[in-house]
Amino acid sequence: MSRVGKLPIPLPKGVEVTLKDVVLTVKGPKGTLHRTVPGGIDIEIGKEAMLFKRGDDSKEARSTHGMIRALVHNMVKGVSEGFTKALEIQGTGYRAEVQGNNLNLSLGYSHPISFPLPDGIKASVDRANVVRLEGIDIEELGETAARIRALRPVEPYKGKGIRYSGEHVHRKAGKTGSKK
Repeated sequence: MSRVGKLPIPLPKGVEVTLKDVVLTVKGPKGTLHRTVPGGIDIEIGKEAMLFKRGDDSKEARSTHGMIRALVHNMVKGVSEGFTKALEIQGTGYRAEVQGNNLNLSLGYSHPISFPLPDGIKASVDRANVVRLEGIDIEELGETAARIRALRPVEPYKGKGIRYSGEHVHRKAGKTGSKK
């Protein structure tokens, strides 16, 4: 039995969960999320908690039991509290600003970069070098943060670039002069 899959998911006040055919809908104060539930997983929805059980012991049901429980837990947490992810921009002249639904970045290239934010993701900029992303879907939030980070990944010699908040970058020593 999956250790993660057998844990119940507590439902906070204001969160409604409905299962229609194979589509699970989670509605809360911050929004609504949908997910298709694979076959072989039975969901028991109570007033205060949800339980996930396997219909059989097939390999597919065993492999998706814990994963679908974790995904639904993230959905419940997203519609009730939301998720945030912070990115730090380091480098001389590197800065960011939000303009409407676009994130404008100056990252040392010859041109500024205008990154369109997907629906459901909001951005704010602190001190011109810390970008905070907020959203209810943790998968979309992580994908957006990874796409922004990929615009200028941190290089290991000077440490310039975009990094996740709290990310440690292993710094390398530069070239040393040869002795003749």
